Amino acid sequence: MAIVTLTSDMGLADHYVASVKGAILALAPQATIVDISHDVRAFDINHAAYLLKSTWQNFPMGTIHVIGVRPELTMKSPHLVVHYMSHYFIAADNGIFSLLFDTMPEDIFEINLKNQSDWTFPMRSVFGTAAAHLAKGGPVEFLGRRISEVRKVHGNQVSIEENLIKGVVVHFDRFENVHTNIPQTLFDTHRANRSFTITLRLGTKAISKISADFTEVISGDHLAMWGSNGMMIIAVNHGASGHGGGAKSLLGAKINDVVRVEFYGNQNSKNDF
Repeated sequence: MAIVTLTSDMGLADHYVASVKGAILALAPQATIVDISHDVRAFDINHAAYLLKSTWQNFPMGTIHVIGVRPELTMKSPHLVVHYMSHYFIAADNGIFSLLFDTMPEDIFEINLKNQSDWTFPMRSVFGTAAAHLAKGGPVEFLGRRISEVRKVHGNQVSIEENLIKGVVVHFDRFENVHTNIPQTLFDTHRANRSFTITLRLGTKAISKISADFTEVISGDHLAMWGSNGMMIIAVNHGASGHGGGAKSLLGAKINDVVRVEFYGNQNSKNDF
């Protein structure tokens, strides 16, 4: 029996998440359900994509990922099952798929569940039913017709110039670490062995080194490092809310704040971290 993951903006204070899990287990009682996050910022598909994109490849092939952010069915946002790199993703086609994937999916199906009357809670009634069907080994073709593409939207874009990368803040974790959309692969390619500074906000101390871990700076000092998802993080060693503050509060960071990486020197010079 397959694994089903859930990502939503519903929080855990209400009954909604439990209701989705119950609907899946009623149809596929042997399914394993894993919560990615239910603290996605309300209606924010960019945030949902960042969290799920940071996570889904850790799961085994055949895992089914249910995304309940802006799940309403509209003419422009049909409900889809998408097959990508041997995983299934179920969501409304509101742009989330184009933010999740770097290439086109292998297969896309528009969900059309007959005798489905409850459209007020699609994550439970539609996505949950589709996920349970797949978890039991049911053919994806049963869920609807094959279509050719997903809706494309422009999410948080990284801007590149000769001596500058500009990204944005996309997420804060519970330690108030500042997560950006700047990937290590892009940084390494564009840096070309040059010196650099990383600046989050005007008036804050620039960072000129990528640290391997938190212990490379003293307690309370801030640093830049690569997260486990390969994206740049700005953090404070031993910082967190209630423990002197993390990078979010100490640097005054907000979602969509610009993060600047400026490069210096010629591209043939060699500088160590």
